[in-house]
Amino acid sequence: MNNRNVITAVFGLLLCFGASAQVNILNADTPDDIGKKTEAQIAYDNDEPLPYGYVDERDVLWSKTTWEIIDLDERVNFPLYYPIDTNNIGSERRSLYDVLVTAIKEGKIEHVYADSYFTEKRTLDDLSASLVYSDTTDLGIEQFNAEGTVDPQYIRRFTLDAGDLEEWRVRGLWYIDKRQGELKYRMLGICPVANEARSKAFPDDNIDSKVELFWVWFPGAREVLHNAKAFNRKNTSQPISYDHLLNSRRFDGLIYKEDNVQGDRGVSDYINDNALMQLLESDKIEEQIRNMEIDLWNY
Repeated sequence: MNNRNVITAVFGLLLCFGASAQVNILNADTPDDIGKKTEAQIAYDNDEPLPYGYVDERDVLWSKTTWEIIDLDERVNFPLYYPIDTNNIGSERRSLYDVLVTAIKEGKIEHVYADSYFTEKRTLDDLSASLVYSDTTDLGIEQFNAEGTVDPQYIRRFTLDAGDLEEWRVRGLWYIDKRQGELKYRMLGICPVANEARSKAFPDDNIDSKVELFWVWFPGAREVLHNAKAFNRKNTSQPISYDHLLNSRRFDGLIYKEDNVQGDRGVSDYINDNALMQLLESDKIEEQIRNMEIDLWNY
């Protein structure tokens, strides 16, 4: 009987904590009060991402780097895609793409690179060239030829937004911590992939120019991702932070590359024009990683 009372009390306490995420909507006097925390809530909440524990190089028994594709057409990956229309939704709900781009523009995320090896940094001007395409209409060209200037109304601007994303790509490290004797995963980078902004200017041409827009060093973006929430379909009173969602691997990824002696060649580099065999090869790599932990405990 005592155990039942304890379980009931703990369950009720968890419900109270979980409901605090949306409780302000019930106590708001005006719509502007929705989402605002009281001073007591701010003091009580630990609004920082859970720090990674220190891992010494001597504690890493085995490791492998993988690159994965997160297909946004899969239902399980929808929280990393939606919402794509921000005009008719609250400001507290933004897509992962909007969160990253806004943070980069505001200078909250500084470690932005052109490749997954984080060797070439990208500036805000570099990103603007990738995310925005400008095109002059025929009337604008005629005006320029006659007057040497172009009126802004004759210039079309096309900007990539969250709805244009095709997929996400992530790079991470699988390793066995020999102190704890378990397989762990550490995400290192994340990258949005979409067709170039130029394809929006000429939709009838069916331009297939899928490119990696930029790579973000994930550990440096954790604070921003911790403060941004993804939609929780099972319980809307408990939204999940993007930091938690990605670190806990609550997505379905397909391995398209691993570190190897051939210069980290991708699966498509040695299996050509056969999507089924590429999928099986990806599953094979994933199984090899999983078997490392299983074999660790075989006697």
